Amino acid sequence: MQHRGQEGAGIVSNDNGKLYGYRELGLLSEVFKDDRQLAQLKGSAAIGHVRYATAGNGSVDNIQPFLFKFYDCSVGLAHNGNLTNARSLRTSLEQDGAIFHSNSDTEILMHLIRRSKKENWLEQLKEALNEVKGGFAYILMREDCMVAALDANGFRPLAIGKMKNGAYVVASETCALEVSGAEFVRDVQPGEIIIINDEGVTIEHFTEDTQHAICSMEYVYFARPDSNIAGVNVHTARKNMGRNLAKEAPVDADMVIGVPNSSLSAASGYAEASGIPYELGLVKNQYVARTFIQPTQELREQGVRMKLSAVRGVVAGKKVIMVDDSIVRGTTSRRIVDLLKEAGAKEVHVRIASPPLKYPCFYGIDIQTRKELIAANHSVEEIRQVIGADSLSYLSEDGLIDAIGLDFDAPYGGLCMAYFNGDYPTPLYDYEEKYQASLKEQTSFF
Repeated sequence: MQHRGQEGAGIVSNDNGKLYGYRELGLLSEVFKDDRQLAQLKGSAAIGHVRYATAGNGSVDNIQPFLFKFYDCSVGLAHNGNLTNARSLRTSLEQDGAIFHSNSDTEILMHLIRRSKKENWLEQLKEALNEVKGGFAYILMREDCMVAALDANGFRPLAIGKMKNGAYVVASETCALEVSGAEFVRDVQPGEIIIINDEGVTIEHFTEDTQHAICSMEYVYFARPDSNIAGVNVHTARKNMGRNLAKEAPVDADMVIGVPNSSLSAASGYAEASGIPYELGLVKNQYVARTFIQPTQELREQGVRMKLSAVRGVVAGKKVIMVDDSIVRGTTSRRIVDLLKEAGAKEVHVRIASPPLKYPCFYGIDIQTRKELIAANHSVEEIRQVIGADSLSYLSEDGLIDAIGLDFDAPYGGLCMAYFNGDYPTPLYDYEEKYQASLKEQTSFF
């Protein structure tokens, strides 16, 4: 699932209890361009990972899955998310003699497992999972089984599927099950450990103290539209966001256009609800990576310039409603408004299918300071001026919650809405002090 990470990729395979691994920087097509690299990954089971950095630098040492070879066993480990107490745990472990081979928070789990005094591997894993805090979806490959585990809030999606030959698949999104020919079985639930071996599937729990807080940005941006998360189709949720946005923020215009690709569903919903025609006003170069998850601002701006073009024959002389999923730094929005006006658009009205992003994410999205967020530092009118739009409106929090439609017995129906309102579902641990200090800081985007 290349859309979830673009900085590196790797695979660990299992051939009758012997584990093999390969990892490298780059896109999947670059990492595994040589068939010999795949050929050496022998076996009948494997785990894979694409890197989207939220902790650790961009060296190959941080590319996953990690492959640990101990005197008594070998283990592959991959992680999606971000630990909020990683710094404290790592400091404690290093003071106790641990030697780390990466600066990724993923490696911490294995150190905790190996230092546990519990009587068996499963109990050691449970103890370790109760020590790490924050957002995590783990996949481990042991010599005799594959293990999946999800944090107590289920911040990141994790789904189980079954192949026609009886083999099981675990993936961050259900779209991967479809591609591999697997039938969806169930989502991994918060606090669960899933053990898959030759006998089948066993479900364990490392904690019963759970409450759903699924990352709302999975529905807004990250996940593919053909995926289902907690039973809700991502495309349908995004289309509902567009419908609700049209009701909350109508505007007189000639056409509705979506910013490819994650905003197309919301744009179609806005067009349907408003009765304004949907048009193809922007074209995306499909060979340019996603700008939001690029690791530096320079790369994001370069990506915006390369990935989009306005269709002059469609937008020239027209009043355009441009629907996008979010505004993070304002980089993309400003450039797209410029593109549309350069192509002759008479007016550009920007409608955002999520609330203003005002607060950092500490659970697996690489936005960890408020100075990166334009809405944390400026009013809606000021943002409109920065991006050069004729008008700007966002979807309300209630509109987003209603559009997704989860109904768990939890705040916001089971969504994490912290990016919009600062209501974090867990303590922030190592991030708390800097976060509190950041609330007093202001950064100008003008």
